[in-house]
Amino acid sequence: MLHLVQLTHPDFGRCVAVVEDEYLFCLNTFSSIYALAMQAIKTGISLESIIADDRSPDRMVYDPIYTGTSDWALLPAFDHPEEPARCLVAGTGLTHKASVDNRQAMHEEAGHTEITDSMRIFQMGLEGGKPESGKIGVQPEWFYKGHGNMVKAHGEALVVPPFSDDGGEEPEIAGVYIVGPDGQPYRIGLVMANEFSDHVMEKKNYLYLAPSKLRTCAIGPELVVGASFDEVDGRVSIHRNGQVTWSKAVKTGELNMSHSVSNLEYHHFKYPEHRSPGDAHIYFFGADAFSYGDGFTLEDGDEMVVAWEGFGRSLRNPISIDRSEEKYISVKTI
Repeated sequence: MLHLVQLTHPDFGRCVAVVEDEYLFCLNTFSSIYALAMQAIKTGISLESIIADDRSPDRMVYDPIYTGTSDWALLPAFDHPEEPARCLVAGTGLTHKASVDNRQAMHEEAGHTEITDSMRIFQMGLEGGKPESGKIGVQPEWFYKGHGNMVKAHGEALVVPPFSDDGGEEPEIAGVYIVGPDGQPYRIGLVMANEFSDHVMEKKNYLYLAPSKLRTCAIGPELVVGASFDEVDGRVSIHRNGQVTWSKAVKTGELNMSHSVSNLEYHHFKYPEHRSPGDAHIYFFGADAFSYGDGFTLEDGDEMVVAWEGFGRSLRNPISIDRSEEKYISVKTI
């Protein structure tokens, strides 16, 4: 497996670096994983071979960069470096039993005790979400998260805007993709992710799911090439004033999901509009559990910590609640 990070420096600009234990080795030629992946597609040379030939022998210590005490800073583990709007951020929910139970509980608190659409679509996934190789399985839930400007790096704040009702972490793994010149989508690797969402808004009415997802999110700090995704153990925690105030073990991976990754990918990329050459995609595979499901409310300054075994250092992001007054936006006529 290869672990990669994207870095930036006020004087030297961007670089891609290989993670090896406590050290980082920058690449000489490539300033983004996007450019690195596009080169692999165009030449037919593997990422591993390109990286081996382009890697600098000079090393940097990872710790000060990870803790934010270096002039080098971590960027999101993947992006479209030139046009963030060409990075589509999307995902699928209801792929893990715990998330379905949380959604079902929201409906029951609202007075609906019958089997909900959420439970039905999860059951549909169990029955038809893992077809034989090359076959088309049942369609999953799908949501639009935003574009590349919504994606934050390790250490950056995830914001609850004035028009929100809430903000809460969702610990996930996301796939990162690029579309080749011929319209063929390619998966580059997998990243640790926090698919931050507004659960209070969603609870008001499940049809508010779409706007509840339009929030900042975070990926990284590392992109893993060649990672196994059969079964992955993890932990999500909330830190307040330096103390752990909530924590839970979580699981992901195909053995814990109602859909195979290939089925999720098919239903995302079946749309021709999602196969525009040169576009980038970040796709969230769903959450197992999160603090809101346990009745925990995050406060301004709390730190959300997502850790998945085999995916590098934990992803840490503070929550920033904007308590300013919501401002009306008017549209002008040309």
